[in-house]
Amino acid sequence: MKRWLVVFLALTGCHRQTPILGLLVWEGYADPSFVRGFEEKCHCKVSASYMGSSDELIAKLRGGSAGNYDIISPSSDVATMIATTGLAAPLDLALLPSYSQLLPFLTSLPLVKSEGKIYGVPFQWGPNPLLYDTTAFSAPPESWNALWDPKLKGKVSVWDDLSTVYMAAQVLGFDKPSPHHLYDLTDGELVTVQAKLIALKPNIRKIWATGGELTNLFENHEIVAAMGWPLMTNQLRKSGFPIGETIPKENTTGWIDHLMITAASDHKDLAAVFIEYMVEAKTQKAVTDVTGYLPANPQAAQFMTDQEKKNLHLDDLDNYQKRIYFWENVPRRAKYNEIWNEVKAAQ
Repeated sequence: MKRWLVVFLALTGCHRQTPILGLLVWEGYADPSFVRGFEEKCHCKVSASYMGSSDELIAKLRGGSAGNYDIISPSSDVATMIATTGLAAPLDLALLPSYSQLLPFLTSLPLVKSEGKIYGVPFQWGPNPLLYDTTAFSAPPESWNALWDPKLKGKVSVWDDLSTVYMAAQVLGFDKPSPHHLYDLTDGELVTVQAKLIALKPNIRKIWATGGELTNLFENHEIVAAMGWPLMTNQLRKSGFPIGETIPKENTTGWIDHLMITAASDHKDLAAVFIEYMVEAKTQKAVTDVTGYLPANPQAAQFMTDQEKKNLHLDDLDNYQKRIYFWENVPRRAKYNEIWNEVKAAQ
């Protein structure tokens, strides 16, 4: 079916029903600067809620509130579980013509595929870089070990997420010989990671839960270094804060966020139109303006300046992505969470 006809039929249905499309996504993924265009075109309302971690997303999907959400944006560490446990609906790619434009290295991954069906569309991707106040460092920190420097006592923040466990495992060298091992550590390795993170606690001012929280910690000069997201780098640069962003010598973990339709959605056709809109090249450019993340649709680059392409590493994409160990399904996620919760509880 021709793309224009698919969109026309979906939009006329929207005119008739005027539904509210519920989103449960990461911060920055429902910004009015690009969502408003969909609402105006479709005469619909987008109602967004934001999650602070992958585990929060899973808890809500499995709890009594799953029916509130039509679209979710799971990262690559939980996308597989969502795709294979009936929490998401399979997609009809005939309704998603822009899918063929997406980066092949993203669409070729098996993360959201099950029994010959596809349950998610790559949307944005990127690293968990080391963020730092440039006025507090004479040069960019070269290693994640900088977070453990006694000179930074009470000046560090880490994310309330398992990615902090992955980072400590990298520092300990558990990504050798294969970075895949970061997501399937042994009990002994997890105990070692736990000890390493407990040793970091004197330096931790606060464990952040939302992107806005980390941005505020920097702006209030409560911290000078943290593991964060490019979203915060983008926010802080726009406010004039002297923020630096680097991937240390150990490399870093990162994520591929997918847009998925929940199995509980009552608006699956409209949700498919929304996903198509969000992965179109022009919308992808608008999303990167807000988040600083990398677009899944490389055709977004046609709307960017040379400097914007450089800022997003689109001029050196192959080498850049090699420095990111993308999150994978964690078979023993409950054990990882147990270790992380013990770290937080430790005095």
